[in-house]
Amino acid sequence: MTRVWKWNRPVTVREVLEDLQQERSIAYTTVMTVMDNLYQKGWVRREAEGRAYRYAAVSTRAAYAAALMNEAWQRSDNQAAALVAFFGMMSPEQRDALGDAMRVIQLPAEEPREVPAPPEGAEGAEESEGAEEAGEAAEAGEEQGSPEPAQDSGAPSDPGTAAELPESEGGAAEAGGGR
Repeated sequence: MTRVWKWNRPVTVREVLEDLQQERSIAYTTVMTVMDNLYQKGWVRREAEGRAYRYAAVSTRAAYAAALMNEAWQRSDNQAAALVAFFGMMSPEQRDALGDAMRVIQLPAEEPREVPAPPEGAEGAEESEGAEEAGEAAEAGEEQGSPEPAQDSGAPSDPGTAAELPESEGGAAEAGGGR
């Protein structure tokens, strides 16, 4: 599958064979058997071209990785703890990719919420400072009091959203796709 995903086009057994033979000795029939097994399992589709077939991936590598992550997460008896542990294992680059993915899949912005008026008798400086912060958060599309950092809030804890992540690639393949 690595070759099929890498080339991102329909490939023949011969093409895969020639590429693999640069790394190791392998028989044509072995590659043909593997490609047929992938077809039988639904990982690739094939079209006849003369006496051979051209095989194309049914899904992207990013969608496959996302499905694996979702499946592992769904099997957890404590999904929130699993996410916390998973996020804790991430490198800074992976956290950046997660933040990028979260921005891609954000639902349409909600109607701006009115900031509640402070209780009477509150000092003026604190009122205006709090209102400014709330206004900035609303402008950024965040809810007041949402947890920091941004990648810890929103869709990752929603199993429906996590399951939707692999459905489209939209230019964020390294981040698992998006809407």
